[in-house]
Amino acid sequence: MKVSVELQQNVHFKGTTESGQMVLMDGPPEHGGEELGARPMETLLIGMGGCASFDVVHILRKKRKPVESCVAEIEAERADEEPKVFTKIHLHFKVSGEGLSEKAVAQAVQLSAEKYCSASIMLGKTADVTHSFEIV
Repeated sequence: MKVSVELQQNVHFKGTTESGQMVLMDGPPEHGGEELGARPMETLLIGMGGCASFDVVHILRKKRKPVESCVAEIEAERADEEPKVFTKIHLHFKVSGEGLSEKAVAQAVQLSAEKYCSASIMLGKTADVTHSFEIV
């Protein structure tokens, strides 16, 4: 895997993936940011949410469970001192689909958390990562 990050102006950066996709990032206003993109640490949480959501949806669909929507809401806390690593991260999934069972969704979330989501497992080396879900 290969990506590049290029300074655009002030502390605004453009990240480009190997597949040609772009992500805009910006620092906070107190450091020259102009709200031109997500903060880099926010993109880590988005990546984790995307990784975990992919797993949950993929596992459910593989079990032939119809998933109509899946939203991952993520809250995180960071250390007060530098480096300000994540210390707590909570992922809450809101999943909908005709006939989804609590058991199936719980298993999908657990498999993602414990086996498949590389981002969650990696961030879990420094943070207490927890999960919850609801069927809507």
